[in-house]
Amino acid sequence: MPDYELMELVLFAAIQRRDTKPLAKKLIETFGSFSEAIAAPRARLMEIDGVGKSVVIQLKIVEAASLRLSRGKVLNRPALSSWNALLDYCTAAMARSPREEFRVLFLDRKNILITDEVQSKGTIDHTAVYPREIVKRALELGAAAVILVHNHPSGDPTPSRQDIEMTREIAAAAKALNIAVHDHLVIGRSGHASFKSLGLL
Repeated sequence: MPDYELMELVLFAAIQRRDTKPLAKKLIETFGSFSEAIAAPRARLMEIDGVGKSVVIQLKIVEAASLRLSRGKVLNRPALSSWNALLDYCTAAMARSPREEFRVLFLDRKNILITDEVQSKGTIDHTAVYPREIVKRALELGAAAVILVHNHPSGDPTPSRQDIEMTREIAAAAKALNIAVHDHLVIGRSGHASFKSLGLL
């Protein structure tokens, strides 16, 4: 099913008794794909002629449902053996955010995901991260390991020098309390980067 046909079906719930094909095609054309359209900021969506509150609400319901579905595939499962599902979830949750977010996935001794939490939100190219707070939260949750995740709104997932230095600080603080840092993932629209795969961790 082409993106615009799927979008038509979604829009039909918000705009009844009207042909939704023109608006569906406009949304796909403007944002590039179905997934980009449903993840677009509310203000940007409202700029499109024909998009009102009911359309925005419908698109955001679909976005929330897809994120919950992705999260369900990784929660309470071994993170390291569900790596692709974990990457899909992180991409759905963060790749299209207009601001940097720093998220921590907390794992138990069997590497099962206990929970994931957004530790901080920042600007388009920076977010403050506090190693002490991450380690403190891991201890509160009884986590034995963590996976660090943050996004680059620019789309390029290449780690910056600051990313590398910050990761080393967190790893050192965690190691002192026997908490493993399995990886640090940088999520971008064009893909992801793994510190472990790059030999940076």
